Amino acid sequence: MSESDFVVPLVDISPYVRRGTDEERAEVARKIDKACREVGFIQILGHGIPPEITDAFTAAMDQFFALPLDTKKAYRTPPRINRGYAPPKTESLSLSLGVEAANRMNDFFEAFNVGVAAAQYPDHDLPADDYADNLWPSEAPEFKAGVEPYFAEAARVARTLTRVFADALDLEPDFFERFTDHSLDVLRMNNYALPPGEVELDGELTGMGEHTDYGIVTVLWADQVKGLQVLAHDGTWHDVSPADGALLVNLGDLMARWTNERWMSTLHRVKPPIVDGTIERRRSAAYFHDGNIDATISTLPSCVGAGSRYSPVTVADHIAGKLAGSRAGVANAAAGREAARLRSAGVR
Repeated sequence: MSESDFVVPLVDISPYVRRGTDEERAEVARKIDKACREVGFIQILGHGIPPEITDAFTAAMDQFFALPLDTKKAYRTPPRINRGYAPPKTESLSLSLGVEAANRMNDFFEAFNVGVAAAQYPDHDLPADDYADNLWPSEAPEFKAGVEPYFAEAARVARTLTRVFADALDLEPDFFERFTDHSLDVLRMNNYALPPGEVELDGELTGMGEHTDYGIVTVLWADQVKGLQVLAHDGTWHDVSPADGALLVNLGDLMARWTNERWMSTLHRVKPPIVDGTIERRRSAAYFHDGNIDATISTLPSCVGAGSRYSPVTVADHIAGKLAGSRAGVANAAAGREAARLRSAGVR
């Protein structure tokens, strides 16, 4: 497949945001189903996030990532706690699929994670490590005020998308609510830039290794800077960048399990954008809508067909295996199907 043949569909979801007609919503659901079957990455417009919220959010990211490295490192957490700061070259996303990259823990991006805390669901007895409290750097005084409103908006968009998914899969409208009423959601802010002298610009440099996302759906804000690449069904990699005002959306492993691969979790990576021998800065922010930690995910009856490709799994066990790979360097032995797709594309 040539680059010109690969297109990430652009879908206006405003009929689900502004309560459009049944016909308008049905057309959106049809387009989403087609995009999920054929590509797995979607660009969405009509999401309803005000530009001023996005602007304040990106300014907050800039304020934090501009801090000295030693200051940022003070906000590191243990690998099992998906919060706080991750310095460059401390993660390997390919290990979340069990793929042993040539250079382990070589992803050069830096990141900061915030998520849903247990205190937000007082009626549930939730594990503190998974629903940990957030860290708010005092050295970046505008960080919390910029991040929290965007987090709330991205959460709304993610839940709007699961409503679209229910229609696209001919499920009852509230099907996904029982799996997401205390969803393990995380917002990961990524910065792809390093000071001169911090890294060798060679062929082994990896911005973010090949991986699938872990949960149900990811809502991604990203700069219009090259770097993000998606693996097409024919095993070729293609550059992806958002249209003006668009958010990128991709499916996670749990959706592939639910649909028995009618919809695939999207394999993607970030290759370092290098211009004139230096790394061109690129930013992104991924909102991961991952589902309730105690939910069990089984193939939908309408998607079983001749038999399910996956055994039932709890969100807790699935996420733990993925995080042990990316953050603790332990290859995930339970991601055989995704790893096979990578190997078919020449990634070992």
